[in-house]
Amino acid sequence: MSHFHRTAAFHTLGCKLNFAETSTIARQLTDAGYDKVGFDDRADIYVINTCSVTENADRECKLHVKRAMKANPEGLVVIVGCYAQLKPEEISQITGVDLVLGAKEKFNILSYLDDLEKSESEGVVHSCEIEETDFFIGSYSIGDRTRAFLKVQDGCDYKCTYCTIPLARGISRSDTIENVLKNAKEIAERDIKEIVLTGVNIGDYGKGEFGNKRHEHTFLDLISELNQVEGIERIRISSIEPNLLKDESIELVSKSKSFVPHFHIPLQSGSDELLKKMKRRYLTKLYNDRVNKIREVMPDAAIGVDVIVGFPGETEELFMETYNFLNNLPISYLHVFTYSERENTEAVGMQGVVPIPERKKRNKMLRILSEKKKMAFYQTQLGKTLPVLWEHENKDGKMYGFTENYVRVQKDFDQALVNQIEFLNLEKILSDGTVSVQSCYESFLAKA
Repeated sequence: MSHFHRTAAFHTLGCKLNFAETSTIARQLTDAGYDKVGFDDRADIYVINTCSVTENADRECKLHVKRAMKANPEGLVVIVGCYAQLKPEEISQITGVDLVLGAKEKFNILSYLDDLEKSESEGVVHSCEIEETDFFIGSYSIGDRTRAFLKVQDGCDYKCTYCTIPLARGISRSDTIENVLKNAKEIAERDIKEIVLTGVNIGDYGKGEFGNKRHEHTFLDLISELNQVEGIERIRISSIEPNLLKDESIELVSKSKSFVPHFHIPLQSGSDELLKKMKRRYLTKLYNDRVNKIREVMPDAAIGVDVIVGFPGETEELFMETYNFLNNLPISYLHVFTYSERENTEAVGMQGVVPIPERKKRNKMLRILSEKKKMAFYQTQLGKTLPVLWEHENKDGKMYGFTENYVRVQKDFDQALVNQIEFLNLEKILSDGTVSVQSCYESFLAKA
């Protein structure tokens, strides 16, 4: 190819892990001499990193291909990511798609671009059998200049019956501790205040660290080492399986000056019968114990929960088990997912399909419960003085930030405070669900 493609644009769908990986791919291209431009700008290459978990993966993919074609009809469109691993043939038939790269090939994008021409016919597919995906690419992405997502693990060995991730991402494998620490130090040097640790099954860290099946290190080793890194104000653990969140890790977070008191722990169902059908690796008793252990050592911790509604066999009665279980748990918020059928998963053939309108109704009930839980949690934090990390966005003259325990606060925008941590008094819950704050000095005067 004689003429060199000079600009590249990127769009990411899905999880924090995908954002970290898009950043790695983007860095490879910029290192090779490409300039990065916005996705609606005219670019020579458009890279779309897809997700297989979200609803309408297919529609979303088509939508962004159209966007790219509108910005530059001559541009090359490359689709990577989980959806690309699961459905490469389907994607290649979308008008405008030139190249589809699977889980292994996406980090080798440069070698495929050299001989790629804009195709009139369908796109070229390079995707390995997922069994071959046994290597690990460490990556981090700078989310919004205030925080960075650091990928430490990929893939999953669990066989949850609703999930396509093992099909899309392969076996559990990890970055080496040396490499994670190197990346963490690089992030710290860029004056980024918060690192979010991400992975597909992060608690399984250490497995496949050197391509082997056993654990070279553990999640506890990882966080103990990261706890020693200088220059990082906050480290947040993105999401961890309840059976892999051990007392020692909870204790370490409770004593750490950099790990923040915020846990996100997937539950998926509050019914033991459904947990078994889902092939989850714990029952409600263990989950309950984890939440209570966190509360015991960190009374003010934020605890988030993932839950799925409408799984096959979820009767009204079993759904109410989940509802009541969550209602009685001292948690802070929920992420609610509506079950949707995925090809090649065990759950697809199960009896007891829940009608879609019923799934939506249950989703809504839990979303309302989540709002109540969040407000009740925020209520317990009013009057406390907490460190807030301010973000750079100016929304109608307001700036927003999170306390270390994940309370969202706002005040009038002040450029000097962007990416700074400020100790503030939490005042009251506002109509938009955020909390207003006062400087400690102001609240001292008010009391005086």
